[in-house]
Order: sequence, then structure tokens, then C-alpha cells
Amino acid sequence: MMHFVVNHHHQRCVKSVVYALLLSFSLSSNNSNNAAVVLSTATMTTQPQPQPPVAKKVPHKMELFGDVRVDNYYWLRDDSRSNPEMLSYLQQENAFTDSLMSDSKKFEDKLYAEIRGRIKEDDVSAPLRRGAYYYYQRTLEGKEYVQHCRRPVPNPNASPSVHDTMPTEEEEHIILDENVKAQSYDYYSIAAFKVSPNNKLVAYAEDTKGDEIYTVYVIDAETGATVDNPLVSVTAYLEWASDASLVYITMDDILRPHKVLLLLLSLNLSSSIPKLVPTSHTFNALVKIQDIQLFNDHLVVYERENGLPKVTIYGLPDVGEPLKSLQGGHLVEFIDPIYSVDPSESQFNSSILRFYYSSMKTPPSVYDYDMKTGVSVLKKIETVLGGFDALNYFIERKWANAPDGTQIPISIVYRKDLVKLDGSDPLLLYGYGSYEVCVDPSFKSSRLSLLDRGFIYVIAHIRGGGEMGRQWYENGKLLKKKNTFTDFIACAEYLIENKYCSKEKLCINGRSAGGLLIGAVLNMRPDLFKAAVAGVPFVDVLTTMLDPTIPLTTSEWEEWGDPRKEEFYFYMKSYSPVDNVKAQNYPDILVTAGLNDPRVLYSEPAKFVAKLRDLKTDNNLLLFKCELGAGHFSKSGRFEKLQEDAFTYAFIMKSLNMIPGHGSEQN
Repeated sequence: MMHFVVNHHHQRCVKSVVYALLLSFSLSSNNSNNAAVVLSTATMTTQPQPQPPVAKKVPHKMELFGDVRVDNYYWLRDDSRSNPEMLSYLQQENAFTDSLMSDSKKFEDKLYAEIRGRIKEDDVSAPLRRGAYYYYQRTLEGKEYVQHCRRPVPNPNASPSVHDTMPTEEEEHIILDENVKAQSYDYYSIAAFKVSPNNKLVAYAEDTKGDEIYTVYVIDAETGATVDNPLVSVTAYLEWASDASLVYITMDDILRPHKVLLLLLSLNLSSSIPKLVPTSHTFNALVKIQDIQLFNDHLVVYERENGLPKVTIYGLPDVGEPLKSLQGGHLVEFIDPIYSVDPSESQFNSSILRFYYSSMKTPPSVYDYDMKTGVSVLKKIETVLGGFDALNYFIERKWANAPDGTQIPISIVYRKDLVKLDGSDPLLLYGYGSYEVCVDPSFKSSRLSLLDRGFIYVIAHIRGGGEMGRQWYENGKLLKKKNTFTDFIACAEYLIENKYCSKEKLCINGRSAGGLLIGAVLNMRPDLFKAAVAGVPFVDVLTTMLDPTIPLTTSEWEEWGDPRKEEFYFYMKSYSPVDNVKAQNYPDILVTAGLNDPRVLYSEPAKFVAKLRDLKTDNNLLLFKCELGAGHFSKSGRFEKLQEDAFTYAFIMKSLNMIPGHGSEQN
């Protein structure tokens, strides 16, 4: 009798073994011995499943306020990123992840091709007029990076209009081609590209490691020749102060913004005056002013009310006339019930307002709005290939009830013809909830690979973010930080109670401070989720906040508190994910990191994974993927970034048994 043990990770291999044995049985039945072969699918074996790496334990004792913590994985932190033992461990984790995801690789590749196939690879951004030129970015088929280009305005003395179009007969000039610059590097990113007021010079900030330590170059816009010496080890904050002077910000030894300096060689004139709010005008403590743009004849105020952005336009008196009050403002109207709006650069002397708009079913769009007539013209909408039709999708806003009674807004999108809304649909819940960041319901084309497979996608606008105003942020930081986590759990419970999904179909995702959110709720309610993705997660909160030598720590005390004070120490310890991992069952988990990340040290997610491996009591997936040549924002190329989405989606669908050939009916 022949016995084989079946492992669910090797179903494809088992199938071939079964076929071979059946063939053997068929052949042997015809011989004189009539040998019998008995197959027991419950006890079939193939190659043994790879075992996860085990990080060595080197106890590191930390004591404060009479409290002793022992960190067995403190040794994983190496600020030089060169320790061979540490690098070997990360490589082993990557190899283990690749091994366990190998049976999903074909599906992952299909997802990647599908996601990339929606992109119009050769494209041009909406041209922006600045004086005598139209500026825009061009992407080329097959190329990872953009070209920065401009064309002359045929009649620069004519007033701008919402109906203006850039003539293609004018000669295109490529100011900078990032594809050429990136050839010598594994990672390449330009974080600032600033044209001088007279259009003669360009300053740009370049990062070639992903560590967000920039080199600033100033070039002649026409010839590309470098002007003066580059500025090294600075931030990406740049503005032209005049045609021949550039304002930039340096960083100190721990990468904090340090000094504002003026480089005299060749801060753009501001088009906004943040403090221009007359005392005679009363604004609603529930309405948050997010941005202001000043024009010659108008003032544009970007506000937030009831969790949604709005744009109000006020007329201004003639030059020389006093501004006594803001009255008679009118709103720009938008078509979707939930949406995202952001300001764009506009010309001070014109009456044309440019803004960016999208929703969870409306691709990124650029509008020019005539503030005098109220006419709005769509200048550009992102092309989504592959048969996308916005009418197939439904978006809505719901409200979950937090434990303290606070109503938490959630944004929902799904494909109308695929979901059942009976609790059986797969759902991905995203959250952030820190730094007063507003995670508005915007569009992401790669998300269609989930929606078109029947997923519901939800954003939880939890406290700690800024979606509902300043107090929303204040109630989710410092000694109220746990509201962020309980809000997210309340949103998850709302979705289950209202039949959007079940625990067995609920997956969660968050990055950076959102990765802290994921780590915290996994410790608090691991029973509530099927799978979790924690991207570059800030999970070793207490240890990091106690170390002022780590980049950003001291400035972060305003967000999390200073744990050198006893009250903050014990509060922070009570939710810090690494400090609260315990012996319990956890769902399937994917954790990612970037070796060169200056915002969240790679060692934080590495320690979190090592401790989870040591203590968790289940056999569910725990995968760790560390990009060894990238930083906080993963790889730099536009197509390379899509690979991360494809990998993440493949992990989620593997967890939900939705991959073809893995026992699922879905594709």
C-alpha cells in the first residue's frame, strides 16, 4: 500500500502525482501480478513545505519607570544596513515568501498584466500655462519614468480661457527625461520640479536610494546645463524667491528639516495667503479650511464639511479697494456623492481655477473652472483601458457607530452586477488615521482587479485623520490614539452586521501609520479578520519614540507623545504592536518593508514578524517581504509599483481561496 500526505500548498503537484499513479495502476492491472495500488488522498506526501526562518534571540533589556521590557530581536536594527547576519535573515524571509507564494505566481503575473493593461502607457498630462509656455509631463510606452516638457504659447499676451488648448504644431522641448537619469540606478525619484518665474531655470530634487535624502540640481531650462554646484543631503522643499534665487531646506544628522536657506544664482510668488481671513466673516468649528488660493480678482477657499471637501469662490474688490468681508461666495458643484478634490497650480492674474477631481468610480480628472461665469471644462481624464465603464460601479457613504457613540464615515465602492450584499462577498477594508491626513475616496485603477472579481472596497475615515475637521484629528492622537483602533474595529463590525461581508471574507490593509493601525487591531481583535496586509508598518512605537537618534522621532512626539514621560510611556506600551504580540491565533498576514526606509526603520516590521512567528498559535500564513533596494514608498518605477499591488492582491485572494486552480470557481 502506498501512502502520500497532501498539503494544501501543493495541490498542483499532488494532481500530477495522482495522474501518474493512476496511469501506473492502469498499466499494472494488465500484468500477470495484477498489482493493486491504493491511493489515500488524506495521507499523500510531496516535497516538504519550507520552514519559515527563525530569527535568533539576543535578549536586550530596557527599563524605565520600573517597567522592564526584553526585546529579543533588537539586534536586527543596523543603521548602516550592512550587517551580514541581518541581511541574510531578510533574504531568508524573502525566499520563504517567494516559496509560499510560488503556487500563486502565475495568477500574480496575470494580475500584473491586467493592471498594467489598463494604463495608457504613452500619454500626456493636462498642460499648464505658465507665462509664455505650456508645461506638461509625457509618459512613453514601456518606460518607467516621465519626461518633463514644455511648448511655447502661440499668443502669450492673450488672457487665459477655460477653452484654451495646447497647439501641437509648436515644437516640444524636453527639459528633463527621468528615464535617461534613472539608467544608472535601481531606484530613482524626482520629488520636486520647480520652474523659475522667468521660465529660464529649473530646480529639481533627486533621490537615488529611496532614503529621501535629496540632491538638488539647478539647470538651464533650454539647454539642460547644470547651473552652480548641486545641493547635497537636503530635503525636497524648494521654492523660487525670484528669477535668480532659490529657497531650500536642509536636514540635520537625524534627517529632520533643519534650516531654511537662500541660494543666490539665478519661493515662487505665492498664489495663496493662508491668513487672509477677515474677522468679519464667520466660518462654521465643524468646517475646516484646508487650503486657500489667491487670485487678482478672486479668493478660493478649500474647505471640508461633513467629511467631504468643498470649494468656495469669493469675488474680491478692485485693486486699492479695502476688503471688508467675504460675502456672496459660490460653491463649485460635483457630480458624485463622495469624491476627492485637490488644488492645482493656477495663474494669479487669470480668472481660471484649475483643480484635480476623482471619485472611487471616476478616474483622475483635471478641470479648468471660470470663476466669473461658473463654466467648468474637463481638460483631462485619465484613460482607463480594458473596457472600464464607470456606470458598472456603485459608491456610497455609510456611518459606523464607535464605542463612544461617535459616527465614523466609511466610503464604499463595488460593482453592481457582481456583489450579493448577503454577507458572502469578499471585502477589503483600508484605514490610516494619523497626522490629520485626509484619505478621501479617490480612484485607483489597480483596484478594479478586486472590484471586477466581486470585492467590495471600503475606506474607514477613522479619528486621527482630518476628514471631519481638526477635532477629529485631536481625538485620535496622543492619549486618545486608541480611538483610531476602536473606530476601525467598529467599522469592521458595521460591515459584518450589515451583510457587506463576514469575518471569513473580511481583509484589511494599511501602510506606515496605517500599518500601526493594522498591527494594533490584529492584537486586539485577531478573530475579526481573514487576512491582513501591513505595509512598511510603524509597529515598534515605544522603542522608536524613546530613541531621539532615530530620524523623525523628536518631531513625532507631537503626534504620539513623549514616552520619557510616564503617562505617555504606559499608554504607548498598551497599544504598540510589537509590545502586545501574544500567544493567540492570528489571521493570514503579509508584512512589507524597505531596507532604505527613513520613516519606518526596516527593523520594526522585521521584529514584528519575528515575534509573531515565535508566539502565535496558528498555522496561518505569515509572510515578510523586504525590498532591499527601496525605501518607504517601495520601488520607484511606475510599472514596478504595480507589481506590489499585484502581489498584495494575490496574497489576499490566496487567503480567500479565490485563485483559479486552488479549489475556487472564481477567476
